[in-house]
Amino acid sequence: MNAAMITSKGQVTIPQEIRQRLGLRVGSRVELLVVEDHVEIRVAPPAEVSGTGFGLLKSRRAAVPADFDVASLLRPEREE
Repeated sequence: MNAAMITSKGQVTIPQEIRQRLGLRVGSRVELLVVEDHVEIRVAPPAEVSGTGFGLLKSRRAAVPADFDVASLLRPEREE
């Protein structure tokens, strides 16, 4: 049986062997259930994704202004 210590902030580290077996990674969600005199930790189901998937991917690039004219990239600049 694996044991873990509780920190002063109430945090517990799940042993590496268990994380690997359950496929837990940074950002994985778990559910804590109190069953009589003990606690069960279960892997939480994945969050539901909207039908469009909008906002699912994150970019490291800066956001483009809302009033940016994409067509301006196609128009050749005129020298006057």
